[in-house]
Amino acid sequence: MPLPPTPAPTLASRLALRQPPAGPPLMRQRWGDLLFMHWPVPPALLAPFLPPRLALDLHDGHAWLAIVPFRMWDVRTRFTPPIPGANQFLELNVRTYVHLDGVPGVWFLSLDATNALAVWAARTVFHLPYLRARMALARPAPDQVRYTARRTHGGAPAAHFAATWRVGELLPPEATAPGSLAFFLTERYCLYAAWGPRLYRGRIHHEAWPLREAELLEFDSNLVEAHGLPTPAGAPVLYAGGPLAVELWWLQRV
Repeated sequence: MPLPPTPAPTLASRLALRQPPAGPPLMRQRWGDLLFMHWPVPPALLAPFLPPRLALDLHDGHAWLAIVPFRMWDVRTRFTPPIPGANQFLELNVRTYVHLDGVPGVWFLSLDATNALAVWAARTVFHLPYLRARMALARPAPDQVRYTARRTHGGAPAAHFAATWRVGELLPPEATAPGSLAFFLTERYCLYAAWGPRLYRGRIHHEAWPLREAELLEFDSNLVEAHGLPTPAGAPVLYAGGPLAVELWWLQRV
């Protein structure tokens, strides 16, 4: 018997998530040198990747597929100081946007990271599909970032990524205002994860993204294709983001 449809998020529900949840966060970290790469795709393409109850979060009738490379540092839990060797690393995720009971969030198809301890912890504690990879970040010019990655996780589909982008001017407030495409794609304060038949929601909190224009100078990747999906058509919607302080809370079963 099909599940009843979950109500779509309202703008009010999206804005309400900007407030942090009650209680102290589990983790704190900082994100930067980030590139949002988004493509609109038919919803039917991504629906098979979702567990029961989750629905795709659409904008203008499109689902959105994203690749997001970034750098993470000052990673620490509420219970421990930063652990040398595990408090900074690179991450690269493939994701889409979903909702449950009117609460919008992120659904990850894969997350590649350089730190083996972080990969183990994220798979164990957050039930997220993290995978080990070799990655490097460089700055060919003061306004440029070059990011490369090659997956090394045993048993996972081979995948690689290489991109160089130029970071431009800060976007004006009207370009990132609530209701805009940039707001829809980047202001996400929940993640969803599944463990067997169980579904979980995790809250995060940060200030609104300081988004900048971005120009892609080089791009070579099969991350999307490694999931059995076709190569996204057309040029991606690009935003450069960070730096940003982020807090994360324990997963809650929903």
